[in-house]
Amino acid sequence: MAQFDPRRQPMRIAPHMLTAVAAISVALFAGRAYQPAQAEEVPPLTASQIAALEAEAFAAAGSPAGLTAPEAVPVQIRRGETFEQAVRRTGVAAEEASAVAATIANAFDLTELRAGLKFETAIAKPRDGRGDARLIGLTMRTGPASQLTVSRSFDGALRLRSLEEKVTHETVVLKGDVERSLSASARELGATASIVRAASRLFATKFDLQRDIRASDEFTLVFDRDVTEAGRTVDVGDLMYAELKGRTFYRFQPAGAKEAQFFDENGKNLRSAMMRTPLQSFRRVSSNFGVRTHPISGYRKMHQGIDFAAGTGTPVVAPADGVVVEARRWGGYGNWLRIRHANGLESGYGHLSRYGSGIRAGQRVSQGQVVAYVGSTGASTGPHLHYEIWRRGQRINPAGIRTQEGTELTGADLAAFRAEKSRIDRIIASGGQRRPALQQASAAGLRSADA
Repeated sequence: MAQFDPRRQPMRIAPHMLTAVAAISVALFAGRAYQPAQAEEVPPLTASQIAALEAEAFAAAGSPAGLTAPEAVPVQIRRGETFEQAVRRTGVAAEEASAVAATIANAFDLTELRAGLKFETAIAKPRDGRGDARLIGLTMRTGPASQLTVSRSFDGALRLRSLEEKVTHETVVLKGDVERSLSASARELGATASIVRAASRLFATKFDLQRDIRASDEFTLVFDRDVTEAGRTVDVGDLMYAELKGRTFYRFQPAGAKEAQFFDENGKNLRSAMMRTPLQSFRRVSSNFGVRTHPISGYRKMHQGIDFAAGTGTPVVAPADGVVVEARRWGGYGNWLRIRHANGLESGYGHLSRYGSGIRAGQRVSQGQVVAYVGSTGASTGPHLHYEIWRRGQRINPAGIRTQEGTELTGADLAAFRAEKSRIDRIIASGGQRRPALQQASAAGLRSADA
């Protein structure tokens, strides 16, 4: 936490320390108390600068007599636990935990805290190992860009401060070339995990991300995000535009549609009935469709699917909307999954380590949804996915699947799409946009920037 750094060796309180504290006070209030003639106006200190000055003063002040230097102790509230009980787990006395809770309650309703919330404490312990520890400070985030800090003043009293960072709303334009992989390259440029997942699902409908993408292929991603003045992302919007190898995807929601979809520059829906592969990342195709020598039995026989070599736990996604027909153990296939899709198509998955959340017979799934994870169950020589496609009960080569794209927009929808496309094109041409964002200060409603 910003106010307390246990790695710095403290010193005893001395007269020069009091002078330093007085200097901080002068720095904070001199602008109001005295304005010399013809002097250049000094801008007020920001919340981050004030916090840094306080941290320096605290480090110089040192630990109370008989206690060790303060150590950072992270705390996470457990199910059914109160804030006061969570503080007690740091080793401080019950009276001190109660005092800290009462101090925080002056600015925040502690009944709103939920299990899983984390905060940081700075704890000093008795040098002789006997007695209770003492809380030197605490920092708790109460909103996307706000936090409360409790610090102990030089006379031992607890002091509460609320810090609020300014938040800026950005429309980000990321442009780059694929290097090691598309996802790694996007992350290096600043894309969050959620944006990378959305882009990968989108591109996977048109490209085999392992075999069609080469180093130096260009890509562009456009999305909204909120960032604090310290550069921390606190919220991320939806992917609104993506481009790979010259193929463009614009996000647009037609009138009456339940959700937004992606269209090309002419307003043609880019959603395919079937994705190229059910894996967004894999090492290689270890066995194609056709006659082969079986790696375990040694006999030559028909291999009625494609094997993708991938690490155990790699997510497997549904290549199209459908309904789960089977999710069970099936002989040499190990953990087996079969999904029925439109147009007489079914997809099958073998050697799975486990199934996705809620996946069972009768469950509806959507394109791109995680339905299982790669494993090595059944007759398998190592972690991989065995992938099959059935058409009207007959196995066919998954690599031969060709499906048509969606319909084109017309009328008012097409006019609205063209306006949205022009807006996005202007943002890309300008390299992005920045504007102030509305701030929220509710810990209960805090939204993670990345999952």
